[in-house]
Amino acid sequence: MSFDAFLPWHTDVAKAWLKDQDRFAHAWLIHGLAGIGKREFSFAAARSLLCENPVDGMACGQCVACGWVNQGNHPDLRRIRPEAIAIEEGANQDSDEEGGGDSATSEVSGTKKAPSKDIRIDQIRSLEPWFNNATHRGGWRIALIYPAEALTVISANALLKVLEEPPPSTVFLLVADAPDRLLPTLLSRCRRLPLATPPKDIAHNWLLQNGVKQPDLWLAASGGAPLLAKTLSATHDNPCPSWISEFVQSLSKGNMPDIGKIADLLSKSATTSWIDSLQRLIIDALMVANGLQARYFPTMQSHLDRIFIKKAAVSLSDLSIWLNEQQRVAGHPLNTKLFAHSVIQKVAGVFMRALQLKK
Repeated sequence: MSFDAFLPWHTDVAKAWLKDQDRFAHAWLIHGLAGIGKREFSFAAARSLLCENPVDGMACGQCVACGWVNQGNHPDLRRIRPEAIAIEEGANQDSDEEGGGDSATSEVSGTKKAPSKDIRIDQIRSLEPWFNNATHRGGWRIALIYPAEALTVISANALLKVLEEPPPSTVFLLVADAPDRLLPTLLSRCRRLPLATPPKDIAHNWLLQNGVKQPDLWLAASGGAPLLAKTLSATHDNPCPSWISEFVQSLSKGNMPDIGKIADLLSKSATTSWIDSLQRLIIDALMVANGLQARYFPTMQSHLDRIFIKKAAVSLSDLSIWLNEQQRVAGHPLNTKLFAHSVIQKVAGVFMRALQLKK
């Protein structure tokens, strides 16, 4: 991933945040909705903090430090992230890239382990020699840690010990979607920098400039997060998944959908992804039941209107809680097809009962 300038909806926040670096906190937690560009913000922040000739606190893009950052080899910058993310970002699979211990695979008894999705304690410990050296350019030393939720309890406690007695001239930038999943003691050592969801018009224009057609529908599907909307538009055919559309339309006509066919389709995709789509659908159903407009899948509005009235809100709330519980175990289903079948069957049952309430 490149260390580019701040995204347009982050520029004003960044300028206000970076203007007083003389009293800058040693640890920041950058948090907000997934898909709004928090990681990109932290990269641009690192570039600005390391810049030797900043303009209004922002990176000049011309100095030696900016050049090193752009080339990915600034000695005063480290990225700590799970192996799996490092590989996605193109890290060298055989190197200890940027002090993060980001090797793609591990050899155990002659077999290859899947890339870790956790930030391990050895990755935190690998920073100790780096802390003990003076900065190369006499400025800041920046440690980017993302996503902070990937810290294990052990690695989080190791980081906590560092933050309790922070090394000089060092700034830690932690990035998180869900701060409530971090250790309270770790949170207490960080200053918070919340990033808001961008205004719809700014996000809409940015998506158009990036070649996304039907930006409003993709923006709705992403909950207003433009980077997620851009990713979805590149990886999906429609803002509303076709199986969601067929599922809802069938139920709105009083017909039970072919659950086996849907389960077979979903078993071939990431479980967390399709459960996330279902969670968004249930939120839309709750909003429609309460006389509001669908938020994520507006094209489903008329079909949801045929199914739900306010009496269905309680069962939908219970279903939403149940789906949250399923999401927590979604990464470890014993049988993906059977798991998908049971989830879809339960959701369909709630929808059918709601339809009966309306008659």
